[in-house]
Amino acid sequence: MIVIGGGLAGLSAATALADAGLRVRLLEKRPYLGGRATSYALPDGSHVDNCQHVTLGCCTNLADFYRRAGAESKIRHYDRLYFADKRGRVNSIRSSALPPPFHMALSFLRFSALAYRDKRAIAEGVLRIARAGGRPVDGHGVTMLDWLRRNQQTEAAIARFWRVVLVSALDEELDRTDAQYGIDVFWKAFLANRGGYVLGIPCVPLGDLYAGCREGIERCGGEVRTRAAVRGIRIAEGKFQSLLLDDGAEERADACIAAVPHDALLALLSAEVKERENAFANLGRLRTSPITGVHLWYDRPVLDKPFLTLLDHTAQWIFNKSLLYASNGKSNGEDGQYLQLVISASYDLIARTRQEIIDLCVNEVQEVLPLARAAQLRKATVVKEVHATFSPEVGSDAWRPPQEIGIPGFFLAGDWTRTGWPSTMEGAVRSGYLAAEALLGFAGAPRKLIVPDLPAEGFCRRWAKE
Repeated sequence: MIVIGGGLAGLSAATALADAGLRVRLLEKRPYLGGRATSYALPDGSHVDNCQHVTLGCCTNLADFYRRAGAESKIRHYDRLYFADKRGRVNSIRSSALPPPFHMALSFLRFSALAYRDKRAIAEGVLRIARAGGRPVDGHGVTMLDWLRRNQQTEAAIARFWRVVLVSALDEELDRTDAQYGIDVFWKAFLANRGGYVLGIPCVPLGDLYAGCREGIERCGGEVRTRAAVRGIRIAEGKFQSLLLDDGAEERADACIAAVPHDALLALLSAEVKERENAFANLGRLRTSPITGVHLWYDRPVLDKPFLTLLDHTAQWIFNKSLLYASNGKSNGEDGQYLQLVISASYDLIARTRQEIIDLCVNEVQEVLPLARAAQLRKATVVKEVHATFSPEVGSDAWRPPQEIGIPGFFLAGDWTRTGWPSTMEGAVRSGYLAAEALLGFAGAPRKLIVPDLPAEGFCRRWAKE
């Protein structure tokens, strides 16, 4: 069996197939594994993630993948979320003993960045989601911004609550996001189960998470090849036949999972196949959205928390990489402090220069962290992922193909396929597991791989069944 692509979708599919006893060849064109969720070394030896990726308690399949990869101990979990406003005032939110969906209400009531009328509007909005079991009837065919305004959300509530959560989670602005994606985020992460919101952050460079995948595949007699670029997928006589590599070699196999970005997949298929198969008809309609990561190294500590979510700023997150790495016995701060800032849906930054982005972020750090005003910036770098995720626009779910498309021996994986999730690491892993399930069924060895969502609890358990 062949898997094309060493991102999370390909790695999850390949490790699951290897665990099921199949011999797998995984081909990755880059010299490293992880795809868009990886890290690489700078010329001075520092390791940076292409973008900080996190997990939540509701990401059940991603947790299972980390277990398969032997990376569970490399994830730190936090049940308190920190938010900083323009003045640097920090609020936190965490769960209480109250039953869902009220388990975060006590922290929310003390949230000083929102006025009473904003909190009342938000409470009514989230209760509307909860009482509908995550499926309000007015959440279909509209943008998230339209849904919020129809449900009488104040402008401050939209800017300082809904947008803060959803742009980070979905990598898209509210006026471009299908409301159901945004509603799903709140239902699964903050309402249905008291553990859904718990934040998991890698305490090692992202690239260090995947060594166990290679070892597991090779231990089962498989092979992982990097710098192995595929230039064509050969489908003939109505079924998968082989792959053509850049070096001219042809790789044959009984079955193949293509776990590459949707635009890359289209480039690998013949015009005849694309025209014949309905699954590819709308892939060109999927658009992408950008993420920008900014890495700052200071000469002294300026942040005492593992992370901050920012209100009223361009950057949405600050991650204290020095503190995170220190929890695993590592350091990347050069005796100072290393911070990473993340800006999702960073359309306005695409045309800006590296120095302009650094200056913007340094100013925002100084606004919320007083200690940064006296600190010296030793070095900085910017990583732009212009095509980081697919854009969860209204109607985009109908353009996403399933993992099994009716071509014997050929299956699809990738967060852009039909997973029920947006473009997240959880979505990528789900796609890999679904593709592996389809391949195992084709091979006559059916097996269930998908891990169910966290169960609804408290009042949400009743509402989800109504």
